[in-house]
Amino acid sequence: MTRCRLCGSEAMTSVVDLGATPPCESFLAADQLDQPEPAYPLHLRVCTDCWLAQIPPLITPEETFTQYAYFSSYSTSWVEHARTFVADAVRRLALGPDSFVVEVASNDGYLLSHVVDRGIRCLGIEPSVNVGAAARDAGVPTLTRFLDPATGADVRAEHGPADLVVANNVYAHIPDVVGFTRGLRALVADDGWVSIEVQHLLTLIEENQYDTIYHEHFQYYTVASAIRALASGGLALVDVELLPTHGGSIRLWARPSEVAGEPSRRVTDVLDREKAAGLQELSGYTEFSARVAKVRRDLLKFLVEAAERGETVVGYGAPGKGNTLLNHCGIRPDLLPYTVDRNPYKHGRFTPGTRIPVLPPERIAADKPDYVLVLPWNLRAELVEQLSYVGDWGGRLVFPIPELSIVEVASGRVTA
Repeated sequence: MTRCRLCGSEAMTSVVDLGATPPCESFLAADQLDQPEPAYPLHLRVCTDCWLAQIPPLITPEETFTQYAYFSSYSTSWVEHARTFVADAVRRLALGPDSFVVEVASNDGYLLSHVVDRGIRCLGIEPSVNVGAAARDAGVPTLTRFLDPATGADVRAEHGPADLVVANNVYAHIPDVVGFTRGLRALVADDGWVSIEVQHLLTLIEENQYDTIYHEHFQYYTVASAIRALASGGLALVDVELLPTHGGSIRLWARPSEVAGEPSRRVTDVLDREKAAGLQELSGYTEFSARVAKVRRDLLKFLVEAAERGETVVGYGAPGKGNTLLNHCGIRPDLLPYTVDRNPYKHGRFTPGTRIPVLPPERIAADKPDYVLVLPWNLRAELVEQLSYVGDWGGRLVFPIPELSIVEVASGRVTA
């Protein structure tokens, strides 16, 4: 990567190099195991002019999102998060029967279903054919397209401007951040609102959340860099909320620049936190690579020592972040014979790169392993409750990030 995709600067500095891995959602079928598997460099850099952290666009969104293995509705906590957001947005913006809500990257309708239930007109824009079909089956109107300025203009011409445009966990997934932002502006009414949720680079750095770096995530935002990205498309940040989702996210409330006015005190407070953490100078990034290396060493040491003691360790979950972790650590079926996932789309498939089988969740209770390595660590509270049955035979849960911890499920007490 020679130039920043936001400002065009060549002032790019390495943050962490995770080697080369396959795309994190390219799960393998059994008949693909003897075929070559492409891997791409995974190297995070930061632009020291606009401070947008980013990886090179080595794969296209079309390669990843035309058919997609992730269905949001399989996460109980994520569906509840969406329900709460819709209820709050309806109150905040006084949305009603005459309003129009558009969600970009609407997945399987997990969020807009709550809008439909309230009798509010809505439309999902979802590029993945399979998950978009699931949304339509659930009664959520969904257009199968990628968002760009032309798509935004077409939707506006056919359906009218949107009072609220929602873009949750997609602003990092598009390499053309300027074109995507202009698409958001084309969708939203001149006096409307845009709500964006995206992982916060501040918590990624502070909490060693390096497994959220993968090829689908082209950029990693602070509030400061998000302000610059929004401005590139004619939007201005009005307010920000700090969220616990995905280990720490920001919800950006933006409006067309002409009507935005001054940002809230919360925007100023978060900008001050980012500056204090050194994220607008190189000092905030220099130690990250060393802390990432320690996560790898600690997890491998645990798995190797458990194997030498004759103890069994299996995985829970097959998220994209888990595949970054597994590949970076070099974990194979000799140390983790399988992982399980609630999403039946992944059953009978194998994790990219590491070739670990993905099985139904019931396999854990059948095998009664000594340890369950939880790969979607961001759902810790939800999964400690869901996996409480592991304690019935004395099994324990292992969380690898932000540092290795072993949880006795019966008491919830961290023992290591």
